[in-house]
Amino acid sequence: MFQDENGRQLAMEVAIMLKLNAVATSSGGQSPIVSLLDWYDVDQELIIVMERPMPSDNLFDYISDHKGPIKESKAKLILKQLVEAGIYLQDASIFHSDIKPENILIETSSEVPRVVLIDFGLSCFDKRKKLEIFRGTTDHIPPEFDRNGSYSAGPTTVWQLGVVLFEILHKKMFKTPSFLMNKLKIGKRLSKSKTNRGPNISQH
Repeated sequence: MFQDENGRQLAMEVAIMLKLNAVATSSGGQSPIVSLLDWYDVDQELIIVMERPMPSDNLFDYISDHKGPIKESKAKLILKQLVEAGIYLQDASIFHSDIKPENILIETSSEVPRVVLIDFGLSCFDKRKKLEIFRGTTDHIPPEFDRNGSYSAGPTTVWQLGVVLFEILHKKMFKTPSFLMNKLKIGKRLSKSKTNRGPNISQH
């Protein structure tokens, strides 16, 4: 639970979504994060009503239904938006902690795909400190936690975005342990061309 400035007890997910709504309202423009429409606390059950772009699929189903791996050109468009979402969250001091294809919606009605980050059930406010209890998808655990038993928000967000890109381009499930043991490798068919480095989420 989270206590707001008025002393009201809120579920962490609601508190985070309310903050994101406030940030989106003040900044204007189109948010890369799903919007909270309403919420109800009924008989100790939390009901959250959120927007859903229509028509849309979650990215996991979009990848699965696609004939073959997604082209690099489209993957770049998807990743660019996800990086912007990561920066957006970092600027709001929020750590999603479970960015993966299942938690990303992709609009299917336009030629240029628009993605929206959803499911903040495991998120928390980022206090720029090391975390020692992993909250997220175990298969995507960051290497530093696997080795040292601690991790932090910025680098983990970058790692999870890399996991999403891997699954988009390879149409294959990613598992950190397999990758660290060289049992899961980046495909040789991918382009080797270099592009200008984008913003560093962990240092933004």
